[in-house]
Amino acid sequence: MHAPSNPDGEEHPPLRLLSLAAAIGSISVVGIAIGLGVPLLSVVLEQRGHSATMIGLNTAAAGLASIAAAPIATPLGARFGVVPTLAVSMFVGALSFMGFHYATEFWMWFPLRAVLHIALTVVFILSEYWINVSAPPRRRGMVLGIYATMLSLGFALGPWIFAQIGSQGVRPFAVAFGLVMAGMLPVLLAWRQSPRIPRGGSGDGNRFLRYIWLVPTATAAVFVFGAVETGGFALFPLYASKIGYPEADAALLLSMIGLGNVLFQVPLGMLSDRIGDRRRVLVACAVAGLAGMVLMPFVAQNWTLMAALLLIWGGAVAALYTVGLAHLGSQLHGRDLASANAAFVFCYGVGMLAGPQMIGLGLDAFGPPGFGWTIAAFFAAYLLLIAVRIMRGPARS
Repeated sequence: MHAPSNPDGEEHPPLRLLSLAAAIGSISVVGIAIGLGVPLLSVVLEQRGHSATMIGLNTAAAGLASIAAAPIATPLGARFGVVPTLAVSMFVGALSFMGFHYATEFWMWFPLRAVLHIALTVVFILSEYWINVSAPPRRRGMVLGIYATMLSLGFALGPWIFAQIGSQGVRPFAVAFGLVMAGMLPVLLAWRQSPRIPRGGSGDGNRFLRYIWLVPTATAAVFVFGAVETGGFALFPLYASKIGYPEADAALLLSMIGLGNVLFQVPLGMLSDRIGDRRRVLVACAVAGLAGMVLMPFVAQNWTLMAALLLIWGGAVAALYTVGLAHLGSQLHGRDLASANAAFVFCYGVGMLAGPQMIGLGLDAFGPPGFGWTIAAFFAAYLLLIAVRIMRGPARS
């Protein structure tokens, strides 16, 4: 099946506020639970005497589980319905959070991590499909900007909740359980407005990878975002330490990137709505990402200039996800959009695995300059891809 070159010109359902509120509200609450759960699980494992290497290995299982879950989300949603699949996935994810408290053997945490992140990946894919389908074509970028902003706030609120309740006893796990279950409520309330995913043929599941190449400017954008966000956040404190920043100053600089993520998503999403070809916004974001890494060595010794640079850089980089998702929704519809959403999340997961490895190698091989050079290489490769696509003419799948 081929998507039309401009599906946004076709008939679309009217704006359904309850539907959008359900998808955005549920994923925001799940984001809070993840923001709470990630540091909680690491701290509990450390308290139980496990090494940083083993904790990292268990955390990496989450990324692999997310990649494995991406191809099955659309078939599940098509077979059982979007709302039932979301509800079951949330319930399974909530139970997994509780399971970590009662699982006393370390090996038990590996299947629990896998089940948790398979369930949450299905939630993310189907929620993003729901948002993309429900958003008015002319406001898709704005709606997805709101979605990205709420998700970023959720991720930020989770660690704050963790700081308030601590890691002792069953209480933090029960809070995570309750948050995920609360996210189910808006989904159930909007059941009648939920989208339907058309059923595919018997061989449909074998064609999952084709959706990576169907709208490559979107899927490559989220790959770069996943690589740069995960690798940058993980290794920036080490880079900052190597260039002379104390730990507290480095943490504040890192928070400026997160603040940029929150502040810029709605404005850049609205900008993408006003520009016919969203790939041009993706180009601007990638150029900003590349320029930021080129400029960083020149302002690195001035904390204020560095903070301003990272604020703008963080917003531009995060928009690769928001605008890329909007571009995907403008090019595809129906089951193609659902499957492409899954491919989008798949590419994000691959980026999450590749980024820390590549950026870490660059930092080890070339010292502090290698951090920026490696990140810049991701943006340069993406700009080369998107330049070729734009020169080929109007966006097509």
